Amino acid sequence: MQLGTRWPIGDPVPSGLPHVVEIAVQAVEEELKAIGEDNSAWRWTLTWLESKPVIELDDGTVIRYNPSEDSATITQPMGPSDDEEDWV
Repeated sequence: MQLGTRWPIGDPVPSGLPHVVEIAVQAVEEELKAIGEDNSAWRWTLTWLESKPVIELDDGTVIRYNPSEDSATITQPMGPSDDEEDWV
């Protein structure tokens, strides 16, 4: 059984994560830094689902690891839409 953890944005990732996941975390953090938004209080949450890491940032960004391809997928939260017809 693997236990998850939380850590502040900007801190090193926990040991044992695949390298591509570390790269994905760094990419998200660099993008946030470029935006210039104050996210100093945000934290990452690591959970293990079926022995695969899933990492979520407080803003809803999720990073999932695909071991068969040794890849990481970043899913960012959808912002509000100006389109009133979204419900259709």
